[in-house]
Amino acid sequence: MKHSVKNTVMLFSAAIIWGFAFVAQSAGMEYVGPFTFNAVRCVVGGLVLLPVAIYWGKGDGESWKNKDLLLGGGLCGLILAFAMNLQQVGIMTTSVGKAGFLTALYIVIVPVLGLFFRKKCGVTVWIGVGCSLIGLYLLCMTGDSFHVATGDWLLLASALLFSIHILVIDHFAPKVNGVQLSCVQFLVAGALSLILMFATEEPALPALWDAKWSILYAGVLSSGVGYTLQILGQKNYNPTLAVLILSLESSFSVLGGFLILKETLSGRELFGCALMFVAIVLAQLPGKKSKAVWEERSKD
Repeated sequence: MKHSVKNTVMLFSAAIIWGFAFVAQSAGMEYVGPFTFNAVRCVVGGLVLLPVAIYWGKGDGESWKNKDLLLGGGLCGLILAFAMNLQQVGIMTTSVGKAGFLTALYIVIVPVLGLFFRKKCGVTVWIGVGCSLIGLYLLCMTGDSFHVATGDWLLLASALLFSIHILVIDHFAPKVNGVQLSCVQFLVAGALSLILMFATEEPALPALWDAKWSILYAGVLSSGVGYTLQILGQKNYNPTLAVLILSLESSFSVLGGFLILKETLSGRELFGCALMFVAIVLAQLPGKKSKAVWEERSKD
């Protein structure tokens, strides 16, 4: 039980960090392109984690030779690089509200994909998914119409990749050091984003300097700390419950806009946030069968 509470707090903290990162990302995109922003934030995140990961593995040099660490970090970095960049490009071609809703569809994709890997969940979890999906719609889709444009397809592809990323972490996190896994994934994601940056954009130091605070928040907190908390929090934790907690990122992005950007919250948006919190409470009360499966797994 203590282990579960600790994991829940980690995932909840990651959602808070990512939610407020919305402000940093919005500000940073005023100065640099999407690939440049993601490349620098990933490299910063990886470099910040590197000394911590080295210290963590001090006296255990074999941990860096762990095949699961190299394979898991490489796969996570590859998936994360494409997911983040597809999302960033998609946001540029559609409304922010629609982008938030489409990206957050991973709350449905994860449990569906999980069925193929025999990761069954209780009825209350599925009810939680439904409540969270409705909450996200009320929170993000404030317009009068909904049609799928080119940017929307990019965001749907991003949501699918984020879902796969969560399941890959679920597979490798119990086998390796979480900080080392996070460090490797960001160095890989950063390297891939750098290739896209130099191939399609013309990064300039003055522009990077103007975006420094946004990049530092996104790199150090959102990437370095947030994704590490995700990896540590997902260890021996039901991925569907994890994704429901992480989906609160949308609620905190609205809160960040209210507190920092002075954006107002409508009754519809407040109700959407409330539904998402209800979903989390429901998800923490899985059926007996589901609970037994995850208790057995935590012993492995």
